[in-house]
Amino acid sequence: MTTAADDPKRPELGPDEAVVARVLAGERQLYEVLVRRHNERLYRAARAILGSESEVEDVMQEAYVQAFAHLAQFRAEARFSTWLTRIAVHDAFARKRRAKRQVEVEEPVDVQTPERRSETREIAALLERAIDALPDSFREVLVLRTVEDMSVAETAEVLDVPEDTVKTRLFRARGLLREALADQALSSATEAFRYHAPRCNKLTDAVMARVRALL
Repeated sequence: MTTAADDPKRPELGPDEAVVARVLAGERQLYEVLVRRHNERLYRAARAILGSESEVEDVMQEAYVQAFAHLAQFRAEARFSTWLTRIAVHDAFARKRRAKRQVEVEEPVDVQTPERRSETREIAALLERAIDALPDSFREVLVLRTVEDMSVAETAEVLDVPEDTVKTRLFRARGLLREALADQALSSATEAFRYHAPRCNKLTDAVMARVRALL
């Protein structure tokens, strides 16, 4: 049985903002806790924008390194998760714009993992394909609001759009999904775009190696 002390996300350390304060106070090794806490959120957010696996982990790494480099600029009146996600989202949008300027068309990459072979993952894979087929602006809002469970206000802040726009895009995205999927497929939304332990560990190790190089 996994105890709180064994959990790499270290819930006993309190909220993100408390961990940030300790990192800034000199316990820089605790930055790894923040990376592990937010790997899945950043993965989902970046993938929703890019629409494929090709650059997602590059975006994640850069977001973490940039956040660490500018951690002293973080203001605790905002949520650390929102601040961090905003960094990743801005980078993802920038990469997408550069790709369009270079007229590079990439085919979506369907990464098959052992976890996807279960019945639950088969349903989630159906949902992922349906979400990937949505127009970009709808997909971004749907993933952040429904899959990642961010609030309307957080989603609006991250995407730099009005809250009413978030609500409208979410309503239209859900309507398109209902046309493509049965209601029971939507119930497995939280299983979509999971960021499993082997990838999480590899990404975390890479981020911390870059962070240590900044010290």
